[in-house]
Amino acid sequence: MKISGKFILKVAGTLTVISLIVAALLGVVNEVTKGPIAAINKAKTEAALVKVVTDPESEFVPQELSDEVKAAATAQGGTVTELYEVKSAGESAGYAVKVVASGSQGSIEMIVGTDTNKAITGISVVKHAETSGIGTKVCNENAPAVNGTPVLDQFIGMSGSGSLVVKGNISPVSGATVSSTGVTKGANAALAVVETLG
Repeated sequence: MKISGKFILKVAGTLTVISLIVAALLGVVNEVTKGPIAAINKAKTEAALVKVVTDPESEFVPQELSDEVKAAATAQGGTVTELYEVKSAGESAGYAVKVVASGSQGSIEMIVGTDTNKAITGISVVKHAETSGIGTKVCNENAPAVNGTPVLDQFIGMSGSGSLVVKGNISPVSGATVSSTGVTKGANAALAVVETLG
């Protein structure tokens, strides 16, 4: 059986029209949801910033992301997306770094706070796609690690980019080693960023 050229053109034309309509609808949905999604992400970031500092009244002053800062984070397996100087009572109290690192199911976006000695004051996960019930335990601030310390609290007081190692000085969550490694990479990347700042 031979298919006519008219039939092929008709099917191709119909598929093209359908594709254009779907693309237009996706564009409209994207425009409608872009603002609310950005607002939700901003609110989560602001909440996470407060969790990683010792003074909840701290001020967060946005900083430029230099090529050196970006390269330092990349060398430790993370991507820096935002950087803030933390000020408490008008004095510099350290930095808060928003970084992204790979987890088991996608990216883990987190804020890492540091003090003036470049030691971690806290970590708060802003967004992740880790497996529910397993990888999510790594991103939950209250989930215990293998040694009984809450997963993210075990990073507090640590310093030195590249010095944080899963199954070394960082205890992973049982069954979620890849997710634990993702958070650890993010912490190392944030420490590397802060070390470039002098």
